[in-house]
Amino acid sequence: MSTRRSSNLVAAGIFLSRISGLLRERAISHFLGLSPAAEAFRVALRIPNLLQNLLGEGVLSASFIPVYSRLLAAGREREAGEVAGAIAGLLTALTGALVLVGITLAEPIVGLVAPGFSGQQQQLTATLIRVTTPALGVLVLSAWCLGVLNSHRRFFLSYVAPVVWNAAQIAALIAAAVVLTGGLSVEAEPGLLTDLATALAWGVLGGGVLQLAVQLPLVWRLTGGVWPSLRTGHAGVREAVGAFVPIVAARGGVQLSAFLDVVLASLLAGAAVAALSAAQVLYLLPISLFGMSMAAAELPELSARQDDDAEALGQRVRFGLARIAFFVLPTAALFIAAGDHVVGAILQTGQFDLGDTLVVWAVLAGYALGLLAATASRLLQSALYAAGAARVVARASLLRVALSAVVGAALMLQLDRVALTPQGLALAGDLPALGPLPADRRAELEGAGRLGAVGLSLAASAGLWLEYGLLRRAVAARLATVRLGGGVLGRTAAATAVLVAVILALRPLVEGWHPLAAGAVVAAGAGVAYLAAAWRLGLEEPRALVAAVVGRLRP
Repeated sequence: MSTRRSSNLVAAGIFLSRISGLLRERAISHFLGLSPAAEAFRVALRIPNLLQNLLGEGVLSASFIPVYSRLLAAGREREAGEVAGAIAGLLTALTGALVLVGITLAEPIVGLVAPGFSGQQQQLTATLIRVTTPALGVLVLSAWCLGVLNSHRRFFLSYVAPVVWNAAQIAALIAAAVVLTGGLSVEAEPGLLTDLATALAWGVLGGGVLQLAVQLPLVWRLTGGVWPSLRTGHAGVREAVGAFVPIVAARGGVQLSAFLDVVLASLLAGAAVAALSAAQVLYLLPISLFGMSMAAAELPELSARQDDDAEALGQRVRFGLARIAFFVLPTAALFIAAGDHVVGAILQTGQFDLGDTLVVWAVLAGYALGLLAATASRLLQSALYAAGAARVVARASLLRVALSAVVGAALMLQLDRVALTPQGLALAGDLPALGPLPADRRAELEGAGRLGAVGLSLAASAGLWLEYGLLRRAVAARLATVRLGGGVLGRTAAATAVLVAVILALRPLVEGWHPLAAGAVVAAGAGVAYLAAAWRLGLEEPRALVAAVVGRLRP
């Protein structure tokens, strides 16, 4: 299967799952907005998401898939099944223990993850953690299914499976609203919002079970009926477990960065945690669609072709970087130049108003500055994992976290004194700031959007560029020299400049329109202009897209 076809299948599955995720986020925004209940849910969801990402998809892809893929390529299916069963059993035991810890120590965990929370918000967060943490086990096993399916080149199902997870949350939230209020219109009453957040947490657990269930039949058939075990005698199991620790360290850097962002955001005024989480939903969409799809498609290929010459492997990486830049660079520009229209179209409804949209846009723009580095790094990580250089990835990731934390802590304190008001920017507190605002000062300019979370997103982008530089140097030392954008960055940037010009021309025309209509017109107009410019500049991707569409339409 070609790289483009494989990555297209991954991207198609991720696209559908992310679209359902955006619908879920719109439902959450409608009913909960950026309220304290919304922040409590975001923190409670962070625990299973953090551990799922730490132990699940990324780690399994990098430690399990290379071993499993090599055994399949060598025709050793029985041994491959033995390795898969052992990894499933070990993951089940580990996640089971972590679930018990999460349920038992929910209150201390809230104090660790969100030290700025107190009172009812702190209690609600602990209650929600007890509901969402059991989802960890099924989500990690779902990621194990993804590893098996990807190794068999069955890319679509595992990436589209989260659709049922998102659908379960939407259904739980709507059902609770109808039962509690008799309709879909919700007043901002703390008790009602608490009940809705609790129903949403149960939807997380139920959806996780469904996500695993839709993948198991195909996994069972492909593996010949493998059962979980705790047998670690096979050399492949020991190799995967041996790679697990440095890869956890590498993935742990990413998750530690997200964890620290929540810890720091909980100390800020306003709804910084909710604003940060809302922006991350949009920021992670292109990373998943383009960075993860290319990295996921390439990892089995790079692992199975370790005997190929370094230049051939380097060429695969360069092709991937060019394809990533084609999609990601215009997306980053769209987030910066028209992020208010993007956020408004997706999230501005019900409890989520224009002020919330502007704050989330500012945070999203900060993230967008590092978007190209984030997606390119995904592919470089896969190349290094396939080359057995997981420790290099771990070191780069940890350095990224260190830089992001230091810069983020400094910037967020300054920007937390700045608020968006109907009259423009306003200052609340003295600068320079050496610590969080006192509780009484946080109440100033009530209802105004604070920009402390923007400092965290800017710092995250700075860390991402450091990580990319370190990974690029490591790939050059082990495989071949690669460049950002795969050698076509100049033409991609020129087409992106056309996109920005069209956005600036369309903004005055859609002023005062409904957020959904304005967002659709700006995004569609900018997208068409970008594709036309890219075609004119001789980039390969527009032609490949047209050929794919024509091929689909032919009888």
